[in-house]
Amino acid sequence: MSGTHTRGVVFVHSATRALGPHVEWAASQVLDARVTLEWTDQPAAPGLRRAECSWVGPVGTGARLASALRGWQHLRYEITEEPAPGSDGGRWSHTPDLGIFHAQTDAHGNVVIPENRIRAALEHGTDPQRLARELDLALGQAWDDELEPFRYAGAGVAVRWLHRVG
Repeated sequence: MSGTHTRGVVFVHSATRALGPHVEWAASQVLDARVTLEWTDQPAAPGLRRAECSWVGPVGTGARLASALRGWQHLRYEITEEPAPGSDGGRWSHTPDLGIFHAQTDAHGNVVIPENRIRAALEHGTDPQRLARELDLALGQAWDDELEPFRYAGAGVAVRWLHRVG
């Protein structure tokens, strides 16, 4: 394997049973390896299922996974990518209602807000409510609020590692 590699996790928080094979196929295409997820019922949304897996691949794999899964109805997911030498980490969150959110992350998984985004929010410093809304948007608060009930279902679940070949 050449180039800088990193690792991350795909958290599928909710998907219909019929969507499961399509999610696996999309992840397999990005990771260039067969992906078979262990699906379990999602207690936060009866009738939907959840799964998660860890991955190893070239820097940018998180973005490619997020793009491959984007836009399907009833699909809620998060993808993380750890920082690597010369590359920031990232987190992609998707919900059917909100679409996709991306943020840079530090070595501990905290969202990092770029300087220009902070400056834009500070332009509303005289309006505390608007300032708070702008910072919430930069942090992806709406995505966190919607996904939080789905995250609890995954607490304590064993994680499998997938490695990209080639």
